Amino acid sequence: MNRLILVLVICCGLTACGNNGAGKNRSADVEQIQLQEQENCVEVLYFHGKRRCATCMAIEKNAKEAIETQFADELKNGTVVFKTIDISKPENETVANKYEVAWSSLFVSKWRDGKETYENLTEYAFANAKTAPDTFKSGVIEKVRTLLE
Repeated sequence: MNRLILVLVICCGLTACGNNGAGKNRSADVEQIQLQEQENCVEVLYFHGKRRCATCMAIEKNAKEAIETQFADELKNGTVVFKTIDISKPENETVANKYEVAWSSLFVSKWRDGKETYENLTEYAFANAKTAPDTFKSGVIEKVRTLLE
């Protein structure tokens, strides 16, 4: 019974964090995220739609804090990159399609020799970002450190 309730809560949360009108409000003032081969680096990609719940905002806030505090030098030299991508903007449609993102999501991507591998941390993020932010931050930091090796 508890599992059923948990599944329903997660489904409702993901639905609430969905795209909700992607492509309706086209704004050209947002920097376009382009798909291109990167130099050797690790990217932390936070995707969100127009409407965001408290958990979605906690994912962005805590992921960004973790990266900025633990990888300041790497952010400066481009070895680590943090991007927030609004999937409701038409200019971000290509990158959202590449990662098959339809609602708030967190990905960590490793670029080596022009090839990308990535991991979807969305489930982990929704489970921990709001209720256990220190655990969430530690997990993100550990994942980025592992990929930097």
